[in-house]
Amino acid sequence: GKRSGDFILFLATGKFAFIWFSKTVLQASGSLVASQGLIGKINIPKSLFPMSAIQESVYRQSTVYLLLLAILLASGIKPGLTWLWLLPIAAVNYLLIVACGLIGSCLVAIVRDFQKFIPLGMTFLLFTSGIFFDVREIGNPEKAELLLAINPLAFLIDAHRQALMYGSSPDAVHLAAIGLGSLVLIATVIGYMRRYSQYLALKVLT
Repeated sequence: GKRSGDFILFLATGKFAFIWFSKTVLQASGSLVASQGLIGKINIPKSLFPMSAIQESVYRQSTVYLLLLAILLASGIKPGLTWLWLLPIAAVNYLLIVACGLIGSCLVAIVRDFQKFIPLGMTFLLFTSGIFFDVREIGNPEKAELLLAINPLAFLIDAHRQALMYGSSPDAVHLAAIGLGSLVLIATVIGYMRRYSQYLALKVLT
């Protein structure tokens, strides 16, 4: 088993990445409804509201990453070239947040009660994304690979740990696939929000 100090680093690395995802998606999902007063007065692209919440989180997360690196250094973990992987990992994490935040904002605008289910979904992800356990230590390797394949957040959390704690490079193809999939979703949802801008405004206001 892991020593308590190692587990604290293990937990912090995973939790910092998860909190960025969960808090930002929650804020972005409620952004259209929260801005109904402004939406009722001027006609601007609806994607600006969730994107504003997401961009604000990027500035906070940059500070969190610096804190995480300081904690790792203070704990005796030596920086290596794999730490450079944090840049593409964080970029793909950002794209996933944008995709989920945009989708969530549309769903909440159309069906207001959906806002109640997003925190439940985050709780489910909290316990299935490897925050409190090492995905790679699951007894059945096939189940571990399946979890990493179907849960992009689990892969990204594991990638943070591999690069920062264990000096290993993440699966670049898998990382690129998540990034590309997120970009496709982002383009699709922004296209939807532009095409049905008036419909979304009406749903937000009623």
